[in-house]
Amino acid sequence: MMPRSANTTYPNQPKEEKPMRLFTHISFLATLLAFLASAAMALVAIFVFDCPRTLLLVIIPIACICYFLSLLIAHFISRPLTELVRKVQSSKAGDASIAFAPTGVMREVDELSESIGEFNRVYKARVDELKALNERQDTFVSDVAHEFRTPLTAISGNAELMLDPDMPLSTREHFCEIILNEADRLKKLTNGLLALQHAKEGVPAYTLRRLNIEDVAKDVIDTLEPIAQDKNVELSIEGAAPDILANDDRLKQALINLVDNAIRHVEEGGHVRIMLSGINDSSVVAVKDDGCGIGDVDPVLLFKRFYRGDLSRARNSGGAGLGLAIVKEIVEDFDGSVTAFNAPEGGAVFTMTFPAMH
Repeated sequence: MMPRSANTTYPNQPKEEKPMRLFTHISFLATLLAFLASAAMALVAIFVFDCPRTLLLVIIPIACICYFLSLLIAHFISRPLTELVRKVQSSKAGDASIAFAPTGVMREVDELSESIGEFNRVYKARVDELKALNERQDTFVSDVAHEFRTPLTAISGNAELMLDPDMPLSTREHFCEIILNEADRLKKLTNGLLALQHAKEGVPAYTLRRLNIEDVAKDVIDTLEPIAQDKNVELSIEGAAPDILANDDRLKQALINLVDNAIRHVEEGGHVRIMLSGINDSSVVAVKDDGCGIGDVDPVLLFKRFYRGDLSRARNSGGAGLGLAIVKEIVEDFDGSVTAFNAPEGGAVFTMTFPAMH
């Protein structure tokens, strides 16, 4: 049995008829009205004013004249709509030079043209957003694959080397240490991705309360003090800031990421300061270090996923390029903003700004 095509027609199926154009409607209507008006005037002249019946013959030339006049009128009325249809078809075909601007010929056509132009702009903006979203998703997948490939390759390679039965115990322990380090790196990367995804979902699974930022900063200092001592880095808190509405665990996580990032990027014996201040009804938390700064990098790029200003330095420090992205999501979740810049005297400064509570 032959399959039925989508274009198959049947005997009893009615054919779709195209509606008449506006030009045809106006011409037909104007001609009909002119003919009826001429006939009525001729009948009134014959039966009321006793004019000769030959006056009926005048109806035919009058109707012809009215017909040609109606064609001319219909042409001028339908031309703006025809031009608008042509613009829509050209825009649909991909012509980006089409502008749906009012022409001043007909008010209704101008309003329709403006509506179509606005719809076209919104549509293009949505298409651009979808393209950007797809590009970000593709980039994110490729970055994740790249980040996972390196530790997985190290784990599998060292595991294969450990299959050698004649390997000395010290060498085997060294390979085991590498495998454990890479596995820990995978764990941190996975936890960072999960934390970033939870922050992007925008549904807070935590409670908000009034927070004293200095108390949170002290907890962060106590948490990171052992790491700072290993590198002989001095941690300190300066100033004071108004309270904010936030979650202490989430704010602590963001501040830990900034301070830990500063510790990893300063030389041994350096300093990392948490500076608190209040400016224009805002609470500002700045993390300043005396390292090499952020260089000439656009600060916006620093808070993107997997971005590294210095790839070798970031890999050696164990970073996966997710810490600052997590900070950005947390800060924006509390209606705040985060940025970074190079300090005039050297070093990098990362600032978090939140609405203050009075």
